Amino acid sequence: MHYLKVGILLSAITFVSCSSTQNINIQNDATLQSTLWVQNSAEYDALALQTYATAVRTLPLPLEDSFWTASLNQEQDDNFMSLPPAIILDVDETVLDNSPFQARMIKQGKDFNIEDWNAWCKQAKASAIPGAVEFTNFAAERGVTIFYITNRGYEVEEATRKNLIEEGFPVSNSIDNIMTNGEEPGWNSSKTERRKQVEENYRVVMIIGDDLNDFLPAKDISQKKRADLTEKYSEYFGRRWFILPNPVYGSWEQAIFDFEEGLSESERNTILRKKLDSKN
Repeated sequence: MHYLKVGILLSAITFVSCSSTQNINIQNDATLQSTLWVQNSAEYDALALQTYATAVRTLPLPLEDSFWTASLNQEQDDNFMSLPPAIILDVDETVLDNSPFQARMIKQGKDFNIEDWNAWCKQAKASAIPGAVEFTNFAAERGVTIFYITNRGYEVEEATRKNLIEEGFPVSNSIDNIMTNGEEPGWNSSKTERRKQVEENYRVVMIIGDDLNDFLPAKDISQKKRADLTEKYSEYFGRRWFILPNPVYGSWEQAIFDFEEGLSESERNTILRKKLDSKN
């Protein structure tokens, strides 16, 4: 009888929980449309496939040209030419699709928080971005070392490794090619120090990501400076640098608010209205 009461209680809690979740008006979530687009549009898949197909076609060029580098630091150093080739990739929204996590947050009426994020990462259920597995294996088979530089925390590195392996990505058993945020002193969200460590031993022939900060230092700089940097290095994109679409989150969103935290809803709304260009 005791077990029956417990079962009834748990069922009631589950019902109430599910009912409250279903009553959340998901249309109020700012990430709803972008998450739906990532998960449901053929256009998103096409853009990802296009990005990686372009990288596949381009790869023979840097493998034949020892002067080729995707690193801004190596352009200033003549010693990189004799180094073995490597490719640096971001993880989230570059090789692994975390839109189910965002969908979960929307359905539960939650904002991003590190506890739920780490729990998602530890499940190791993220699917591969279209084209990413094929490209990374294509490069690895041609002697290119693959490095994953991610802002996932060190505490979820093993789960990330498991996720990448299960999805078919090349993961090394001999070197640490998954470089997480906080894993070593100085390894922070800017990724600069981690890129430098790779550059000490490899000629970086391509960088692939979904955020400007995956390619160069772009933290806490204005939208104008971000636009200027994009124009300055426009010849890199599509040849040395390859960027995937991520309308859900990223430093682009923080830049809209000049990286100011603690803004009120009214202040954010005023800024967003000003940022909408209606040509009048």
